[in-house]
This record gives sequence, structure tokens and C-alpha cells, in this order.
Amino acid sequence: MDMLWSGWGDPAKAAPLPESVTGLLRDLLGVTPRESGPSALTDIEVPAPALTDEARSALRAAVAAPDGLRDDDESRIRHTRGKSTPDLLRIRAGEVDDVPAAVVLPDSHDEVLAVLRACADHGLAAVPFGGGTSVVGGLAPTTKRPFVALDLRRLDRLLAVDEVSRTATLQPGLRGPQCEAILNERGWTLGHFPQSFEWATVGGFAAARSSGQASAGYGRFDEMVLGLKVATPEGTLWSGRAPRSAAGPDLRQLILGSEGVLGVITSVTVRIRPLPQKRIYESWRFASFEAGTAALRRLAQDGPRPTVLRLSDESETFIGLAQPDAIGSAEVPQNPGCMAIVGYEGSEEETADRRAAAREVLLACDGEYLGEEGGDRWAHGRYNAPYLRDALLDAGAFAETLETAAFWSAIPGLYTAVREALTNTLTEAGTPPLVMCHISHTYENGASLYFTVVSAQGEDPVAHWAPVKRAANDAILAAGGTISHHHGVGTDHRDWFAREIGPLGIRMLQAVKAEIDPSGVLSPGVLIPVR
Repeated sequence: MDMLWSGWGDPAKAAPLPESVTGLLRDLLGVTPRESGPSALTDIEVPAPALTDEARSALRAAVAAPDGLRDDDESRIRHTRGKSTPDLLRIRAGEVDDVPAAVVLPDSHDEVLAVLRACADHGLAAVPFGGGTSVVGGLAPTTKRPFVALDLRRLDRLLAVDEVSRTATLQPGLRGPQCEAILNERGWTLGHFPQSFEWATVGGFAAARSSGQASAGYGRFDEMVLGLKVATPEGTLWSGRAPRSAAGPDLRQLILGSEGVLGVITSVTVRIRPLPQKRIYESWRFASFEAGTAALRRLAQDGPRPTVLRLSDESETFIGLAQPDAIGSAEVPQNPGCMAIVGYEGSEEETADRRAAAREVLLACDGEYLGEEGGDRWAHGRYNAPYLRDALLDAGAFAETLETAAFWSAIPGLYTAVREALTNTLTEAGTPPLVMCHISHTYENGASLYFTVVSAQGEDPVAHWAPVKRAANDAILAAGGTISHHHGVGTDHRDWFAREIGPLGIRMLQAVKAEIDPSGVLSPGVLIPVR
């Protein structure tokens, strides 16, 4: 099944906001319904495919399947940009000026190589396309050349399992649920559950350095990767013949996070874990975000480490504690504090031991145990936030997320700086926002902050958001944060990424790209500024 072209996920799961919530948005934020709804897919005028007959013939020859090349309007629209709020607002308005010229669906590593060669020979660009879940412009190259969307959905097989070494080799087109189902049947789990889990792919996890909601226990995806096979316009790159090596720089780390700019990942070897016997989630309350942050830091640094560990600030706790039709009513606690979700996975004995030890730490940090109901509710709805974002857009609100990470000592200043940048910029523009935040991932030395902002859309919501995003990005760098913890760079963060790593860092990446992609086929303008 394809994802909803004008929103997120399965259209059957979309649900409108209750009237009580739309009324609250109107009264608190000045949100008013838009005059018209999204364009109909069949009404969108799509530019004719800008492919020469020779280029089309070369692409058709590169893939064996009769439908391996698609240039119909619907296929091209469905592969236009990603799923950020500006992406969705533009596609809903029928804006497809940057639609791909065609969609190519290879079925093997060799076919990917053939497609890249055809693109190089005929002056085309190519953008690897997995689940289409990028929220940072990763699927929107900056190029005047025609480009093709290189859809990897047919590379969706489990290639090997080594139960002695506890590894699995997977193709990149496997979506999260497919991957887990295949491994679970054999008694294993990958343990990678980002919010995009239902639609994102294994290749996308690697290309964007994804981090899942259970990263406290299982680690980030880049920490799971042991080997990669990569197709480039100049040939094949293999990396990772041992779990660790001192044989020069680790080229796996060069490809991980490269967002398709340095090659197309065609297989990933990952470490796997035994399927847990027990999964349990619980919620805790802290009087303030500062107190909750201190508790999370203590667990992250001194243990025991839960599998899931996250903390919502006061605003997010207030919204998240209530059912949608109870927000702002007497049913909502007037001082809910800050809620932490703490989860444990593993064997019965190991889970019980870690839970008991962590409980002592959380109580010593003045945490209040709230039971399993809140944890179970979070686990049940952990993938639903993007659907809520769509419902907010339908109601006339603007809703977007951004994330960053920093060392623990910088977290308080980073939190304040980004909140102020979002609040002040939107308020000055006449659309005062609701800004929420949670700590989504923790490490011994630091943590990530994940912000959600909701406001009225303004006259031109895409243009309205642009200076707000710039102010937030500037605040992140000024406060010592990284421009992205797990969403990636794409085109949206490219200029701030360049500031983060400096001119020499950018020249190093440009030099690598020039060597393995001399024609600039792969995702031009994504991640790395074009020379």
C-alpha cells in the first residue's frame, strides 16, 4: 500500500479533530479553517516528463521488470518531496514544480548500478527513495536537471541470518514492520522503533542515522550497522568485514548519514537481539522539566539504563495527559508537572531487576510513580503523532517538529534558546504558538531535544514558517546544539550543517563526492552544497 500522497501514512487511520479541540485552537491560537481543502490528486497539473527518448530507453533497459519505469502523473506526484509540513502544504496546494521526471524501480544491486550509469550518461540526477518519510528536504534536490526517483521498494528481502554472530543482512526497501516480522518469526528483533517505523525503510534508517524510541536500550541505528553494500556511479563499495577494525577509517561511518549523496545502500548487515520475553512501560511524574532532566541524566550516566527513557516538558505533558476532547477542561490536572515514560524489555528476570533498580533511582530523584496506564497509552499511540499533524493542518493550524542534541551541560540553555526563538518569532509575526518539547534520546554524555510547535497558519504558511525555522536553527547552533540528531540534513538544514562542520569539513565531503560521483548524479544539493 502506498502512503497517503497529501499526508502521512494510511488514509484509513486519519481522523478529524473533535470540535472541542478546534474551538480551543481558535480561542487560544487564533486558528481559523482554511477557505479550501487540499487539491484533488487528479486535478494537479504535472509538467510533462523532461526525458529524452534516449534517456527513457536507457532507463528502461536498466531494469528488467516491465513496469520498472513509471512516468505517469500519479507515480510522479507520489514521489514528490517528503513529509515535512511545508512539503505537505505545497503538495496540498497542487505545487509540483519539482516533480521527478520518472520513477525507476530496480530489483537488484546490479540494476541500481545500471540506473546510475544511465543517469550519468544522459545528464540526469537520481534521488534514492525509500519510505518517502524525509522531513528535511531529503527528497527535493536543488538542480535544474531532470531527476528520477530511485524507488527501492522491490529490494525488500532478508538475505541472510547468522545466528552464531547474531547478525542479519537486509535489503534497503524493507519497511520497519516487515523487517520486525521477518526477524520475529526467527526469534529475533532489531529493536529499532522510530516514530516513522510503520513507513520508513531499513535503507532510510541507515542513510539518515535514524534513532528509535527504544534507543536507550538498543542504541541508534548507526550503532547497529556492521556492514554495508553501496552502489555508486563509479561502482560498488563494500564496507564492514568484522564487527570492529583498525584497518583505517571506518567507511561505514562515511556512508551512514550520507542521505543518498555518496551512494545507494543496497544491503545492510545489522546486529540483532533475541526477541524479548517481556515488555513493560510505565509513567513517572516530576515537578519540573529541570528535575526530570536530572533524573534521566542520572540513569543515563550511572544506570541502570531502561530500554525506553523520555521526558515531556510541562506543555507537552499537559496536552499528552488528556484525551483530545478533554484538553482544557476540568478533567485535566491543573499542575500536571512533567511526565517521563520509562520502558523495559528483555528476559523476565533481567527486566524485573532493571525495573526495580531504576525505580530506586527515580524515587531518590523525587519522581512520582504513576503506574503502567500512561506507559501503555504511550506505547499504543507511539506512531500516531504524524496523523495528528495532518488533522491539525486540516483544521487550519500549522504544526511542525524540529530536533537537536547537545551535551548535558548545554541542555538547559539549548532548551530555553529554541523555545524563545520559536515563541518570539511567531508571536512577532502575529501567530503566537504553543511550543512543546521532550527529551527523546539519552546518552551518558548528553541528550536530544524534540520540539513541536503549533500556531495559526498565516496568509502564506510556507513563507510564514521560513523565518521561524531560520531563527530556530540559528538558536540551535548558537546554544551549542547539533543541527540534527536523527531527522537528517537534507536541503532544509544544509546551510547550518555547513556552519556546524566548517568550510574544511564541507570540502572534504565534496572531494569524496567528486571521486565517487563525478557527474553529480546522486541527490544534488542534499546534505552537501553543490560546488
